[in-house]
Amino acid sequence: MELKPEQALFLLQSMLPTVEREHQITVRVLEAVPADKADYKPEPNSWTALGLSWHIVSAENLFLRSVAAGAFDFTPGEKKTTMPEILAFYKETFAQNFADLQKMTGEQAAKIVDFRGMMQLPAVSFVTFNNNHVLHHRGQLSVYLRPMGGKVPAIYGESYDSKMAQASKG
Repeated sequence: MELKPEQALFLLQSMLPTVEREHQITVRVLEAVPADKADYKPEPNSWTALGLSWHIVSAENLFLRSVAAGAFDFTPGEKKTTMPEILAFYKETFAQNFADLQKMTGEQAAKIVDFRGMMQLPAVSFVTFNNNHVLHHRGQLSVYLRPMGGKVPAIYGESYDSKMAQASKG
């Protein structure tokens, strides 16, 4: 798919508010993971909550950083091994990646980028791909929360737990 630079820039600029909003929701879900239960997994073939959290965060960093750079770099960075480390990394890298996305030109957003030889798409297309990936795995992680003893935060409207928290305040 070929996009003109002005089309790619329009798409990017129209997606940035959603990217920022979804980041805030993902932070709430990650913050809801009980630190002492991060090794929880619903069944033997599942990721642990910690592993799933790191996958969400590291993959989003890879995608957004790569979109801004115009190429994927799969060099592994230092893996974070605790929920506080994962949250700190997520907040820090998101802020930088988001600032870099905001500075992109139409030409950069329209540039065809290769993903492991499997997909060659305009850079801006990987913003949507990332968003879908995060939503998928964040949904998985949110299902882990109650069995772990955590509370499900408001995601798209209030959750039972956020409603109960509000009721206890008033």
